Amino acid sequence: MLPFIADMPPLEQERVVCSISAAVKYEVPANIVLAVAEKEGGRPGQRVRNSNGTHDVGPMQFNTAYLGDLEKYGITANDVAASGCYSFDLAAWRLRGHILNDSGDIWTRAANYHSRTPKYNVIYRGDLIQKAVKWADWLDEHFSTVNVTAQGGATPGNGTAMQQVIQEAAKIEADSSNRQTERQEQGTYSPSQQTGYVPRTITFQSTGAGQ
Repeated sequence: MLPFIADMPPLEQERVVCSISAAVKYEVPANIVLAVAEKEGGRPGQRVRNSNGTHDVGPMQFNTAYLGDLEKYGITANDVAASGCYSFDLAAWRLRGHILNDSGDIWTRAANYHSRTPKYNVIYRGDLIQKAVKWADWLDEHFSTVNVTAQGGATPGNGTAMQQVIQEAAKIEADSSNRQTERQEQGTYSPSQQTGYVPRTITFQSTGAGQ
């Protein structure tokens, strides 16, 4: 167990580890992924019904309307509802697309995860900034970090702490895979064919001496 998350509840431990791991994979600022994960605040298996008849699903609260656009990749609501890091990987992939391709500052782009409608975006954006600042301070305490707004990059440090996070994420994925296999054998789980969606390979690049 990573010492700096040992006092967190199990669900929050998974959220933190998977968020950081996903941020590394997709080269998205880790404090933004952590802030979105905290703000969404979902749980494995959770489905929240909205007034328009859609549902927000799983730890990262993917809306079923958005998931409809991902059906061509074989991604279903069951996939993002499951425990493990998959939903965080998919969220980081989505955030990367917003940050790279949308207009506005980085916070407006990240808040598009929630909504592109200005009146909803601005509310989400304000809370997202507050949470991201808090997580930036937390990350600075435990990792070598890069200020992407100042330097324009998002290269993670390759120190021992980051490697421990990746190892912890691998354990979470292994546990999740084992649980899915058990449910499949019991006839209670049917995985989708996720052709066309492949998470990026994790790489470590040094950002300076002593890391």
